[in-house]
Amino acid sequence: MTENLQTLEGWYTLHDFRSFDWPRWRLLSKPEQQEIQEEFFSVLKQYQFCNDQRTGAFACYEILGHKSDFLFLNLRENMHELAKAERALQKTAFSEFAPVLYSYVSVVELSNYVHGNGEKTPEVQAMIDARLKPDLPKTNHICFYPMNKKREGKDNWYTESMDERRRMMKEHGLIGRKYAGKVTQMIGGSIGLDDWEWGVTLFAEDPLVFKHLVSEMRFDEVSARFAEFGAFYVGNRLEIDSMVSSLQ
Repeated sequence: MTENLQTLEGWYTLHDFRSFDWPRWRLLSKPEQQEIQEEFFSVLKQYQFCNDQRTGAFACYEILGHKSDFLFLNLRENMHELAKAERALQKTAFSEFAPVLYSYVSVVELSNYVHGNGEKTPEVQAMIDARLKPDLPKTNHICFYPMNKKREGKDNWYTESMDERRRMMKEHGLIGRKYAGKVTQMIGGSIGLDDWEWGVTLFAEDPLVFKHLVSEMRFDEVSARFAEFGAFYVGNRLEIDSMVSSLQ
């Protein structure tokens, strides 16, 4: 047997993708819309409060294309708190107009490809903690996609030795470092939690960075031989005031 992957885990994560029934919404009177918006805004304020208290993180986005209209991204310390956050939105009148189209559950993860097995200095530990319990970037754009590592014949990631996997991941990481300062990455481990093995979330000020980064990585051995990708979701960050006002 090959050496098992060791991971560090942080906050639990829910990507909550929703559509919105605009024709039905427009049938409501202005007072009815305003009442729903006020309740909706109150829940978003509760979500945002966790950012200030460092008990989790929250951001919302408008999603382009037919796959979704909005993304509500919540991170919490445990799955109970994550479930409370999910229910808070689901109980609102807003949710009657915004059914869930897709969701993804994971936990922020660092592997020993990244964090290694060496002694942790206070500085290194602080960096690890910041990666596991991240402040969501305030950059304008987001890209999310789920992925697996292949288990097909000779292209079986899980039968490769740890040294070989570490070598390939190091080369893979060198590509990412070229984009330092341009893109922030959050890896959600989801083996046993959702249908794919990882959920990857990228944040950037320029959406073309997503295209360039993912394209370059496709030629890397890890991706070319072993990666399987799900659907990609791309969108624009919204402040909660803008989120609510977009319904007007």
